[in-house]
Amino acid sequence: MGKHNFQWAPIPIRTHLITEKDDIVEVVIGYTSTIAKHGDIIVVAESPVAISQGRAILSSSVKSGIFARFLSKFPHKDGSLATPQAMQLAINEVGKFRVLLGAIVAALGKAVGRSGDFYRVAGRELAKIDDIAGTLPPFDRCIVLGPKKPKEITDKIYKKTGITTAIADINDLKCVDILAISGEISEKQIIEILRDNPLGNDDQQTPLVVLKRVG
Repeated sequence: MGKHNFQWAPIPIRTHLITEKDDIVEVVIGYTSTIAKHGDIIVVAESPVAISQGRAILSSSVKSGIFARFLSKFPHKDGSLATPQAMQLAINEVGKFRVLLGAIVAALGKAVGRSGDFYRVAGRELAKIDDIAGTLPPFDRCIVLGPKKPKEITDKIYKKTGITTAIADINDLKCVDILAISGEISEKQIIEILRDNPLGNDDQQTPLVVLKRVG
């Protein structure tokens, strides 16, 4: 682990079930106001941000076209675009042309042993789509799209609190993607701090973490 892992202690914060009725900025400030102090870092999981924006779509309500059904056969079966419904929502997000171009470039890249070309061409935001079972009920029947304008959200929280804030997508394979960060830390530093994934979107229901400096 990087040196920053020894300098920060995570305090996971359990929340209510966040829905589209919530203002995510007010939720974050409300739960962290008595815990987070200047010099700390607030980290918010991406899924609750997207859910608060109404970007959780019931999978059974998505009508997938022929194009989506065809393209969904190619991603790895554990991937987020491996169902026709998720692929259809990706097409709805960026358009059929970008998705098709991404698929063609990805196929060419795969032939020479390169990965990641689909999202580089079709759009990084598509990598943020979580297919069903990616979060806790009742959203486990939904496809959750990536949050819109995450930097605006972290900016608002930082402006109101003065505390460095980040929105992050983290998995248990130590992959960390920072969608937005506002405040006094670099993206490289916070990636190292978050590799052990202190967030919990499932039964833990701890989509907020306050990181406190130790020592």
